[in-house]
Amino acid sequence: MVTLRRILHVKADVLCTMLLLVLFCLLLYAHQVVLSSGWDMPVWKLEIHGSTSSSRTLLGASRAKAGQESPGIPSNPSEPHLPPCKPQSKSKPPQSKVKPPQSKVKRQVKSKGNSKSLRKNAVPTASKPLPTLPPFDFDGYLREKDNRNFKLLIDQPEKCHIGGAEEEEEGEGGIKGTSTAPYMLIAVKSIPADFDKRQVVRRTWGKEGLFQNGVSIRTVFLLGVPRNRTALPLWDRLMTYESQTFGDILLWDFEDTFFNLTLKETHFLKWVNSSCPHVKFIFKGDADVYVNVENILEMLQGQKSDQDLFVGDIIIHAKPIRRRNSKYFVPEFVYGGGLYPNYAGGGGFVMSGHTARRLSSACQQVELFPIDDVFLGMCLQLIGVKPSRHQGFRTFGIPRPSAAPHLQTFDPCFYRELMVVHSLSVPQIWLMWNLLHDPRLSCHNRTRQTSWPFKWKDKMGETAGEEKDYVDKQVFITH
Repeated sequence: MVTLRRILHVKADVLCTMLLLVLFCLLLYAHQVVLSSGWDMPVWKLEIHGSTSSSRTLLGASRAKAGQESPGIPSNPSEPHLPPCKPQSKSKPPQSKVKPPQSKVKRQVKSKGNSKSLRKNAVPTASKPLPTLPPFDFDGYLREKDNRNFKLLIDQPEKCHIGGAEEEEEGEGGIKGTSTAPYMLIAVKSIPADFDKRQVVRRTWGKEGLFQNGVSIRTVFLLGVPRNRTALPLWDRLMTYESQTFGDILLWDFEDTFFNLTLKETHFLKWVNSSCPHVKFIFKGDADVYVNVENILEMLQGQKSDQDLFVGDIIIHAKPIRRRNSKYFVPEFVYGGGLYPNYAGGGGFVMSGHTARRLSSACQQVELFPIDDVFLGMCLQLIGVKPSRHQGFRTFGIPRPSAAPHLQTFDPCFYRELMVVHSLSVPQIWLMWNLLHDPRLSCHNRTRQTSWPFKWKDKMGETAGEEKDYVDKQVFITH
């Protein structure tokens, strides 16, 4: 019994010793794992913080594959765009979480210190996110704004010369053909690439010819040189052939950009003053509008072309937009005033030939402004002409009214009562033209959910002071 107890006692000691050894090994292994994980986490964080948006763009798909383990941590857009670290340039996938070599750890810790020093010494402008950058180089614009005379590359010197048979037809229609100028000139802003938009205008509301009472209408398109000339190969050949075919292209030697529309305005007025000085009225608008020329001609009945007239969708008390991410952003050093002068929406407006000739002289005296609509309002203010607002000009489109949710805004029976509607596509312009000129169109006995005819509310408000407004006149066609 004593011997058996000794043997069991010895075995129990051995078992305890072995158990302690196992526990010690487990603790050592756990310590090793914790230590290795403690080294790994800063390494992965270094790779994540080092992969800014610019480095992801430069690395492309290979970096996207390498960063599959960290998609949930977004990059900070406010951090400066640092060059990618040396380990990131490798295209190998990330290794499993084991302790990296000591040399690699030292290199990455050193890169972390370098990144901090780079962040401290970074240029402040480089840390601005892209949406807040100005959409236009205003400093360069102010340096070059005095360069306002550009060469006319394609001209139409005979556009406003009407004679012969057409002059006799005008006399038969009741209007004496004593002048060789057209009754109304349609000027459409366009860019070289928008051939389809010019074509639909030529075939619909911008069609040249004789209209009510034998009045003659001519059309021109105002263009500049495209900035990205590789996007439209042989653009100059296109303009030459198009001018030879249709005879309605006016092309100037300045870049056709949004902020150069002011140059297009001044050069067109100068062209009118020299090549079309006796035109009675002018409609000027965009290529993505629908125009009821018949309604405009009816509105102009009784108006004198030798007096000031400027009608459109007039914007009053407009403030300069100071948001840097806006298309219409204007900094204070370009325009320091609190309000813009009253101006017409560029989608379309009508003016007399007398006003156009006065504007041609005034716009040479006013400093160029990057927004052409506002610039024209400044020229009107200089000559003392107050633009008149008309409800038929919808240069901001037709919003669906909350008071009549059943009303279809794209309705020919409503369009036929308007002058100009902005923001239409090429198929919509073509469709609306054919709908309005369909002899089967009938706008009588329509089913209404209300017992009274719906009237659109004028959101622009009444014009200030004694300003004359065409809303009070019965200028709409009655059906």
